[in-house]
Amino acid sequence: MGANSSSISELPENEYLQKLSGSESISENDPFWNQLLSFSFTTPTNSADLKLLEEATISVCKSLVEKNPRTGNLGSLIKVFLSRTKELKISAECQNHLFIWQAHNALFIICCLLKVFISRMSEEELQLHFTYEEKAGPSSYGTECEDLIEELLCCLIQLIVEIPLLDITYSISLEAVTTLIVFLSCQLFHKEILRESIIHRYLMHGRCLPYTSRLVKTLLYNFIRQERSPPPGTHVFQQQTDGGGLLYGIASGVATGLWTVFTLGGVGSKASAQLEQCSPLASQSLLLLLVLANLTDAPDIPNPYRQAIMSFKNTQDNTAFSSSNPHAFQINFNSLYTALCEQQKSDQATLLLYMLLHQNSNMRTYVLARTDIENLVLPILEILYHVEERNSHHVYMALIILLILTEDDGFNRSIHEVILKNITWYAERVLTEISLGSLLILVVIRTIQYNMTRTRDKYLHTNCLAALANMSAQFRSLHQYAAQRIISLFSLLSKKHNKVLEQATQSLRGSLGSNDSPLPDYAQDLNVIEEVIRMMLEIINSCLTNSLHHNPNLVYALLYKRDLFEQFRTHPSFQDIMQNIDLVISFFSSRLEQAGAELSVERVLEIIKQGAVALPKDRLRKFPELKFKYVEEEQPEEFFIPYVWSLVYNSAVALYWNPRDIQLFTMDSG
Repeated sequence: MGANSSSISELPENEYLQKLSGSESISENDPFWNQLLSFSFTTPTNSADLKLLEEATISVCKSLVEKNPRTGNLGSLIKVFLSRTKELKISAECQNHLFIWQAHNALFIICCLLKVFISRMSEEELQLHFTYEEKAGPSSYGTECEDLIEELLCCLIQLIVEIPLLDITYSISLEAVTTLIVFLSCQLFHKEILRESIIHRYLMHGRCLPYTSRLVKTLLYNFIRQERSPPPGTHVFQQQTDGGGLLYGIASGVATGLWTVFTLGGVGSKASAQLEQCSPLASQSLLLLLVLANLTDAPDIPNPYRQAIMSFKNTQDNTAFSSSNPHAFQINFNSLYTALCEQQKSDQATLLLYMLLHQNSNMRTYVLARTDIENLVLPILEILYHVEERNSHHVYMALIILLILTEDDGFNRSIHEVILKNITWYAERVLTEISLGSLLILVVIRTIQYNMTRTRDKYLHTNCLAALANMSAQFRSLHQYAAQRIISLFSLLSKKHNKVLEQATQSLRGSLGSNDSPLPDYAQDLNVIEEVIRMMLEIINSCLTNSLHHNPNLVYALLYKRDLFEQFRTHPSFQDIMQNIDLVISFFSSRLEQAGAELSVERVLEIIKQGAVALPKDRLRKFPELKFKYVEEEQPEEFFIPYVWSLVYNSAVALYWNPRDIQLFTMDSG
């Protein structure tokens, strides 16, 4: 076999893999490991190649599953890797390519094996593969295997946080992040949320715990830096000018055929081209961070990774850390803000932004104080604008981010002071100049209208209206198109209300003579539509009572469509809120009548501006301030854990799982 291997299909016959998965125990000091680990390859990045690799090596894995409890070869391989990682830091400093290359190859094989093992067995069974019968008697069996798992997990974390990120260490850093994701992937193979897990326990207790904040910080900095992967070959051991030594001979002989087959479909493929434009390490680090942050709390300790995300501070913040929080650390908020603004096209970055705004008060305060808030808000609005192309979870996250931001009055004021030029992605109308606030209103209203005609999701409606309601008292200088769209949405709701009312009436008449068929639930439909109409009236009322003189375009749109509101004046559900709107319509209608007929738009706006000063404010009835606060539902993990793992399944670099094995979510929800 050996050097003549030319395709992935021949890997099962590879003599080194056969020996690894055979019946013979291989000591960790055996020269075999140098031979096994001396290969060069470009890790496949698209799912087709990864699927081929997994299918080709499944017989090797099955053999290892069967024989490893007696041979302990997986444990020996892990110990070989652990011994080599002790020298990694100095190898990076000395530019020792060969040493790093072999350590990387060891970890790659461990990761491939672990992924198959975890998809096919319980965590308890997995533990048994970290030791074997000859070395461990009944008393030490469990302890030894548990320590080896913990040692490997701890080693991976140390590798991520302590090895400097250089061209020659990029691949092994990426592999360490990937292997941690694989360790946690047992969740994919369970329908229910894992609340008790051996791997979770190791990560939240013992030797891994002191590294919590450093790991979170490093993963965040990997996301911030967006380091591109080095050119192919920079991490691979190159032939020395003196012809190389024994190890190079092994590498050039064994590797050329055996492992370079992994480049199939890699270089030049579509997936590879996409990866060249981003950072695999940044992408994978963000996925690992989201997985860790969404682990459920242990019975005796809250999730320390979430605690770290909740409590980190800006490097510019000189206030002392609370001694009660061992997970606190500092990070450059400006760099993090910039990365978040630039990466919002991905679900993962939007989810991270949501988590930081919702859970980290330091970050939320910093974001709200930024004078360039449009850099963050515009990408969020673009997600909502392209609602048809986004998955529903991404749209929810974007909308909730807006709701959290609109809880702050300073934000609601400042967005009307930011003037934008030529919003090219907004296709319905040319917007040469508009405030960020008016654009936000337009996009949220468009989302409501899309939802009314397509998805009909009450949750989406509620959050959209809550964001508008939070902003309404601070509406300033609304763009004429934004003012028109507010009234147009009310018109649409009014027509829908009349249609449902008519259907309910006809249904009631038809059922009077027949008791056979049950009535459709028009009462519920009517109740929902009336709630939404009530909310829209409250939003309009809030603007009129708090900032009428700042919004002549809204008054103009209101007067232009005043007939719409007639039917609601005496409606018991809307009578109270209609008093102010009715008063404003009557007051300005009267002034326009006095000014005569055939008035130009400019003249009407001038009369409205003059009237806004003369309107007796004391005649407007006071209502409680409209304020809505985002609150996570009970057991948020039921939503977030499947969502995060669907992102891992779809977006992880160089990871493939057989879709038939996935239990956590249905494949179309990914």
